[in-house]
Amino acid sequence: MTTSVSPPDTVPKERTAGHRMPFWVNQRLGLLVLVIALSVLFGVVRPAFLDQRLVLFPLLRDVATLTVVALAQMAALSVGHMNLAVGRMAAFGAMFAGIGYDKLHLPMQAGLLLCLAAGAAIGAVTGWLIARTGVSSFVVTLATDFALLGLVSLMYSALTEDAAFTTRPAGVDALRSYSLADICAGPVCGSPAVPQLAQFTVLAMLGLGFLYGGTRVGRELLLTGANPAAAELSGIPTGRRVLLAHTLSGLLAALAGFMAAAGTGTFRASIGDDFMLPSFLGAVLGGTLLTGGVVSVLGTLLGTALVGVIRKGLDLLGVGLESLNIYLGCILLLALSADRIRTVVSYRKVVRST
Repeated sequence: MTTSVSPPDTVPKERTAGHRMPFWVNQRLGLLVLVIALSVLFGVVRPAFLDQRLVLFPLLRDVATLTVVALAQMAALSVGHMNLAVGRMAAFGAMFAGIGYDKLHLPMQAGLLLCLAAGAAIGAVTGWLIARTGVSSFVVTLATDFALLGLVSLMYSALTEDAAFTTRPAGVDALRSYSLADICAGPVCGSPAVPQLAQFTVLAMLGLGFLYGGTRVGRELLLTGANPAAAELSGIPTGRRVLLAHTLSGLLAALAGFMAAAGTGTFRASIGDDFMLPSFLGAVLGGTLLTGGVVSVLGTLLGTALVGVIRKGLDLLGVGLESLNIYLGCILLLALSADRIRTVVSYRKVVRST
């Protein structure tokens, strides 16, 4: 789902009705084609890429987690802000889940709720500081990142012996190792390659899709990102919308931290160290604007999937880490350029035809 706030039409409706953009300009369609084409290519060159349990299962588990990370960034980008502390917020939330399991002996669901509450709280504090002081989100979230880096490390040092909470309640191991097909017998339960962690990703996508596409609050968030001054003049409480966007960002970051901890089996301070770049890649590749006002929930999933397929495929081809990053950067640049080229070419065709 792509949701945006569009400017008033400047071309008469009778002229635009017959000259709509062709279907192949759709960014999500382009991402889907790239994901499928690269998956087929890697599967042909390296058949092991299509192994459901050894390759596709961990790949989809990573994609599920990083999609939630990208959704956390998308929530901040929707109001024209950014969240440079998304990784530390993930570690902060996961730390509270680990405390709940290791020290309070909470069940999995209660620990997850504690994790989400902690993430939403730190996100709300960040949003309140931005709205209250008017300081750039870049500065505030960067400061939050450094503050949480020290705080989380100190907490783990004080509360654990090996800098990790290793107690896992019933259900966490199933999230890590079992697929949706393991829940029940029969093909209706899904493919063995789809991890149970993907349930959290689907719920997050549905919630955000409904928020931005079907509610007034969601439209106000996008209006705040598109033009804060105009939104303020229209009576929208922009300060509260900024607070809400960062609260959502912190909550989703904490959910991603929980998913990452469940995927590795331990709750440690290093969770989220590599989240910041994927958070921007997935959201921006999917069609979310850095300047705010436009978001794409489905596009974020496809953008994250594209990055995951590229990484896994090149890794199976034996590409080293340094070379992998070079190839990944080139392919991502081509993907972004291809979308821009499609839009420009299509626009010129429409102009010439009118």
